[in-house]
This record gives sequence, structure tokens and C-alpha cells, in this order.
Amino acid sequence: MKSKHLLSIVVLFVLLFSFYPGKTLSTSWAYSFVVWDGYIYVISDEYVTDIGNEIGHVTRHSDMKQYSGNFSNAYKKGTKYYSIQGINTDQAIAVEKSDGQYIKAFREAEYELRSPFAGFFDGEQGFNKTIVFSVVGILAIVLIYKVIKNIRLKG
Repeated sequence: MKSKHLLSIVVLFVLLFSFYPGKTLSTSWAYSFVVWDGYIYVISDEYVTDIGNEIGHVTRHSDMKQYSGNFSNAYKKGTKYYSIQGINTDQAIAVEKSDGQYIKAFREAEYELRSPFAGFFDGEQGFNKTIVFSVVGILAIVLIYKVIKNIRLKG
């Protein structure tokens, strides 16, 4: 009898998650970028040679999560940023792609580090939603199991 209830719970759990419209646990970025001085700079395909002074470097890299600081979704920690001669850093910076090669990154907007709960109800944070959905699902299954067990004991 217990195996029958366990099988019912497993089937319910599988059905519950098969209809869940959640996202995968990875992030899909619209473009490659670096963050410097509180602004996001979009990586172009334009190489530059008129390099100025070093102005910073990537302090954290991830293609999965968003972080504070000089964060990048494309370049590893330690990748250096440079000013470009004749161009204000409010417009663009150079990112060291490899030794002696620099790519232009255009400033797009102020960088906003979002809360882990931002977008929770509009589907932008699938990971958080998955955790809550899992906990609620497990609690529902346990509750259903206890109710069925109590009915069997009384009846």
C-alpha cells in the first residue's frame, strides 16, 4: 500500500514540474559588455590602436549572473580597460582583447545591479521562481500524503 502512495506522489510531482513554464538556470545576454565606472559598455567589432591610459579592469566575470563592480559577461577577470585617445570615456573605452589588440566598447547606459527578486513575478528570474515553485510543490505533496495517510488510518 505504501508503494502505491509513493508512486502516486512521484507521478504528481512529475506532472507538476512537466507543466511548469519556468526558465533554464542560465542567462541569455543580448550582447557582450563590460561595466566600468557604473556604466555598461557594449562591445563592438571595431578594433582601436590609439590607446590611452589604463583606467580599470574586469573584477568579476560571469555568463550566468549579474554582479557589481567592473563586471563582464564576455571577458575574464583581469581584462584591462583603456581610454582611447581623442575620445571621451563617456562615449567609448577600449578593452584589451589579447596582447596588443584592443576592441572598442561604446557606453550604453548606467549599469543597474538588479535585486535577486527583481522581475520575480514577471518571469525574468526563472531560478528564484523555480526554487519557490519547488518548495511549494514539495510541501503540497507532503500535505497530500499526510491527508491520505490520515484518511486510511481513520477509515
